[in-house]
Amino acid sequence: MSIIKLNTRGDLFPSIEDFWPSNWMSEFRKDPLPAVNIHESPDAYEFEVAVPGMDKGDMKVSINDSVLHISGEKKSEKEENKDKKVTRREFSYRSFDRYFELPDNANDDQMNAQYENGILKIRIAKKSETPVNKSKTISIQ
Repeated sequence: MSIIKLNTRGDLFPSIEDFWPSNWMSEFRKDPLPAVNIHESPDAYEFEVAVPGMDKGDMKVSINDSVLHISGEKKSEKEENKDKKVTRREFSYRSFDRYFELPDNANDDQMNAQYENGILKIRIAKKSETPVNKSKTISIQ
């Protein structure tokens, strides 16, 4: 007797879902998250977010409880009238949300953002640390 592999339902005969699962289109529908580069310099944290095709007004940057939130939403409509009887409309919608937990030394009061050539650049200054004198003299009693 040979061993026969059963499909996911336990039947001997394959179904269409064994070849094309019902959620196979969900992979194509997902909007990819924009790529982010994070750089740390001695005085700041710098984020570069690749968001080509978006405008400044489509994006929002905020900090809440030491979490940087970068979001964007773009909605556009195109309409073609080739003949009075035929009208074609195409809708396009995409959005994203990215969250980054900031270190304790990030100074959210000194933050700026600029958008240029499809790259959103965010700079968050570091808090200035006062040097702590680690040596201490203890009097003997």
